[in-house]
Amino acid sequence: MNTPNSTLETLRLRTRAFIDDEVIPREDVSLAHDFAAQDRLIQVLRQKARETGVRGPGIPRELGGLGLSFRGRAVILEESGRSVLGPHALQAGPPDETNILMLDRLCTSAQRMRYLEPLAAGQTRSCFAMTEPPPGAGSDPAMLQTRAVRRNGTWIIDGRKWFISGALRADFAIVMAQTDSGPTMFIVDTDTPGYRMVRVIDALDGFISSHCELSFESCMVRDDAVLGQVGDGFAHAQLRLEPARLTHCMRFIGMARRALEIAERYVSGRESFGKPLGQHQNVQTLIADSHIDLYAARMMTFDVATRMDAGLSVKQESSMAKVFVSEAVGRVVDRAVQMTGAFGISSDSGLSALYREVRPFRIFDGASEVHRSAIAQRALKPYAQSQD
Repeated sequence: MNTPNSTLETLRLRTRAFIDDEVIPREDVSLAHDFAAQDRLIQVLRQKARETGVRGPGIPRELGGLGLSFRGRAVILEESGRSVLGPHALQAGPPDETNILMLDRLCTSAQRMRYLEPLAAGQTRSCFAMTEPPPGAGSDPAMLQTRAVRRNGTWIIDGRKWFISGALRADFAIVMAQTDSGPTMFIVDTDTPGYRMVRVIDALDGFISSHCELSFESCMVRDDAVLGQVGDGFAHAQLRLEPARLTHCMRFIGMARRALEIAERYVSGRESFGKPLGQHQNVQTLIADSHIDLYAARMMTFDVATRMDAGLSVKQESSMAKVFVSEAVGRVVDRAVQMTGAFGISSDSGLSALYREVRPFRIFDGASEVHRSAIAQRALKPYAQSQD
């Protein structure tokens, strides 16, 4: 009988083979920002992932997924992240992946049947709408401007959201709005009158996830649209925000690893000044530093994942991991581009696409500067209390 570790290793190898054989060969720079074409391809790949037995590493077993622990997911999502298409092919990409986790904890039985089960089966799409244009909520969620007012047994939502990932093809949005009782989440079907997608925002990254601006104008929903408890929206959101930071780390480590593989292959075959580039000490330093960054990033991610599986609070640790990993993978991809020269900045290498994808990670799920401030404040808190 296989041990859990050998079972996970078997799944890792199967996932790696799937990414190498089915996903990477279908990468095409013309897909960038062509979300309709991406959608068609992802549907094909998801069916192949289902047939291969690698679909849904983080989706609970009762919802048709593999139900892996966070520690197990770290191994599989790293392999999936070796292609920008990989996580979504496995149905392990944002925003659906962490929306499924949150919905599984908060849904009523009716919401579960209407929203969660079709989402977990890959039949529908979702988005999470919290970020707003100035002066609304961004890094500081307390600046939430979107309002929901209860009138005659219904809720009327008014406000604006932007940089909402995945909203272009979403069937429903989980919307954070301020109520008289405090921030509250609502499930809003995207065909609800008053819900309007204003535009797709042109952004640096262009594979898979669109970033959209949304408008809510007298958007009316019933009481059964409330997700969780009225007034507890920020607390409920933590059910997805901390896992989202961590799973982002897992996927982006895989992306950086792919960039390093491309660079290592290139410097092993490209000669300069009478010997392969990889034999020059400066290039070896870039390679070594990249492996050190990836090792440290992976160990931090494993540690936070293990703590999450144990049910421990990871607020501080997940912030530290998010800052370090987002910056480490950026360094790795940047070095890969440098090692490959003009080839690296061209679409021929694939590195330019990876570069565009990793840069926003220092902003996603909280900018590095915001996390650093929060990390320091938590570290100093015991000393402030001792002086009271």
